[in-house]
Amino acid sequence: MYYLLKVVLTAVLVVTISEIAKRSTLFAAVLTSIPTMSVFAFIWLYIDTKDVEKVSALSVSIFWLVFPALALFIALPLLLKQGLNFYLSLGLSMGITVACYGLMIFALKYYNIN
Repeated sequence: MYYLLKVVLTAVLVVTISEIAKRSTLFAAVLTSIPTMSVFAFIWLYIDTKDVEKVSALSVSIFWLVFPALALFIALPLLLKQGLNFYLSLGLSMGITVACYGLMIFALKYYNIN
């Protein structure tokens, strides 16, 4: 029942934001830019483990991985403005983002940042 609650609350949030985006992309962007999913993850992790060290480690990991995630928001509009198909642009943007994640993880390991 608990897992169902987690899934339902998370799904409701995503659907709500997508519905809001139909009316106001700015308001939807504000809601999406708030790290709501991260906050949910912190809450679920803490409820499941009661381990503040794990929550702290998750927070630091998310911080470092925000930077490569920004590649998606740069690449997607650039590719769309070039006239590429939406799904191709999205796929390429996601590929670029995955590559940026790989580079960031490599850099973090190289500099011994956990």
